Amino acid sequence: MDGTGARRAFIGSFTSSGGRGIVQADVDPDTGALTATGTVATVPDPSYLAVAHRESGPVLYCVSETGHGAVAAHDLSAPTPRPLGGPVPVRGADPTHLAVCRDHLVTANYGSGSVTVLPLAADGTPRAPSSVLRHEGSGPHPARQSAPHAHQVVPDPSGRWVLSVDLGTDSVRVCTLDPHTGRLGLHATTGLPPGTGPRHLAFHPRGSHAYVLGELRPTVTVCRWDPAGGTLRPIGECPLFPDGAGVPVQPSAPVVSRDGRHLWAAVRGTDTIAVLSLDESGDLAEVVTSVPCGGSRPRDLVLHPSGTRLYAANEVSGDVTWFDLDGTGLPRRGGALAVPAASSVVFV
Repeated sequence: MDGTGARRAFIGSFTSSGGRGIVQADVDPDTGALTATGTVATVPDPSYLAVAHRESGPVLYCVSETGHGAVAAHDLSAPTPRPLGGPVPVRGADPTHLAVCRDHLVTANYGSGSVTVLPLAADGTPRAPSSVLRHEGSGPHPARQSAPHAHQVVPDPSGRWVLSVDLGTDSVRVCTLDPHTGRLGLHATTGLPPGTGPRHLAFHPRGSHAYVLGELRPTVTVCRWDPAGGTLRPIGECPLFPDGAGVPVQPSAPVVSRDGRHLWAAVRGTDTIAVLSLDESGDLAEVVTSVPCGGSRPRDLVLHPSGTRLYAANEVSGDVTWFDLDGTGLPRRGGALAVPAASSVVFV
């Protein structure tokens, strides 16, 4: 199943800030509207979610973004999610992101600056960690970069490599994952300009480029990606705001359109979605405009699998706002669902 007709959404939230855990919602196929249908309260602060489609059916994974970090899994083959075992510790603090890579679950642990690998059983249940790779280094920002802070982990489009984005060390690490032992090994490190504070990256649909969004410096770093050699090479930078604008912002999530013509970035502080155009080669990014995100502090920005709508999880205002998309790349607000302390969205 390619997911383009996704009819269900799951929304992560911070229970420590009033969230209800994971909110399940129906997705209207015609309008994209969300209607809440229930909640799942398996772990505290399930801030980020991921879905894997297995032979037995879809499985929903979540982090527990706490000092004693953990992950949890839920069987989605029935209308009501069913927990697959209990929470599994990741041996890392404050996991902010996770992804499924080659029958393993991988987490980025912000607090401890590490990446954890957990093998998955045949039914998708995570087992005890097989590997914990600790990052090293720091950056010039005194409050945010005194130590490593892994913020995202993502497989590349070829499935051969695992990339981790580290806000604390201004770097992206390219790793190998042994599918037999579950061991993660460092292959290469790509440095970014000091003080960038990279948070997340998004790949071009051709798999030839990656776009790294800076949280501390509001920029998009354009990188060429070589899946054969596992190398990420910065080739340019696109500021989201003019030099000297003095806007106190923290960009959070980049998204690339399915046709590779547009990039959208959620921006906290201005509470906007920046709209960028990408040239045919993928080498050049240019800011076109921005639109209101529909709420306050957009933590996550997600493209519906159909490619026709964007969804912004607005953490402080407590809502998920959806936007219609057309060929121009300009998001047009469709509506919103109240979700206290919303932090991420996935579709099934």
